[in-house]
Amino acid sequence: MEYNTSREKLVLPEYGRNIQKMIEMAIEEPDREKRNRMVQAIIAIMGNMNPHLRDIADFKHKLWDHLAIISNFKLDIDAPYEKPEIEKLKEKPEIVPYNKQKIKYKHYGKTIEKLINEAIKMEDPERKEYLIQLLANHMKKSYLTWNKEAVSDEQIFSDLNEISEGKISLNIQDTRLAETKDILAKNKHRRTPIPRKK
Repeated sequence: MEYNTSREKLVLPEYGRNIQKMIEMAIEEPDREKRNRMVQAIIAIMGNMNPHLRDIADFKHKLWDHLAIISNFKLDIDAPYEKPEIEKLKEKPEIVPYNKQKIKYKHYGKTIEKLINEAIKMEDPERKEYLIQLLANHMKKSYLTWNKEAVSDEQIFSDLNEISEGKISLNIQDTRLAETKDILAKNKHRRTPIPRKK
């Protein structure tokens, strides 16, 4: 019995062992014309394995690059694209810089802070009041999504006041936010998987 551990390592496992074997056969084919035909058939099979990628602009180019990589750049064929450079493939990717912006309350996010700043600048009192009401409700939803515990409207109003640096203050008597139980019920409903039909 032959185990995968004793077989040759797959260069790109997503294409499987059969594709790798086909490419190895193409490398050994002495007739260039026949080898080119074999490679065209292999590329077609590789494309059929990932039909969801066909709409990507450089999909064909990527397939030819993968073919070259699997063949360890040994295939002598008439390819429509240049082979990728081995040095570039071995290059380490550039370090992605982390966002170093400070967020007062991470569970609300940076967007809420930006929206609060926009609300402060608004001149139309009706629109401003409406936006602040929406923001307070959204903050309550965000709080409950990330903290999974009850939160009072007073806490939301206090956080809103602090984020806005005292420029927005809501009164508990004048403002009503969505009920905690309703928000939690909606969150629970979203997480409940839909049963499959038999």
